[in-house]
Amino acid sequence: MRLTGIALALALALPACGGASKPAATPTADPAPAATLYERLGGKPAIEIVIDKFLANVVADARINKFFAGLDGAAVAKLRGHLVDQVCSATGGDCQYTGRSMKESHTGMNLTDDHFTAIVEDLIAALDDAGVKPADKDELLGILGGLKGDIVGQ
Repeated sequence: MRLTGIALALALALPACGGASKPAATPTADPAPAATLYERLGGKPAIEIVIDKFLANVVADARINKFFAGLDGAAVAKLRGHLVDQVCSATGGDCQYTGRSMKESHTGMNLTDDHFTAIVEDLIAALDDAGVKPADKDELLGILGGLKGDIVGQ
């Protein structure tokens, strides 16, 4: 009998305090927009870390480091800045890439598919080292992979 009294008291109290007898209110606010790849990567500071790791990988990569051997400190800094701006811009950040087109930059270098593969592998290693999530890495590689035709065979 005592259990019945408690159950009755709960049944009477729940509607008064917004309990289970009423459906839950649905929020009317619009959901937050999806984060851009730029934001998911961690913004410009994270992109700078990836580019620094990438450049270190390229310098250590005997398959392609000859293409960068003649660069002095100022040229490396300029290249780094362009790479950061390019990735930042391509992923939805507010950076503005002001360098030459990929075709213009690579004309006369006679880069092959093997050279391109080496660059991609060096970038993947940098992304992995920086802890970039696989889906974000794939999205970035998809964006940058579209540049291959302007890089290889020029």
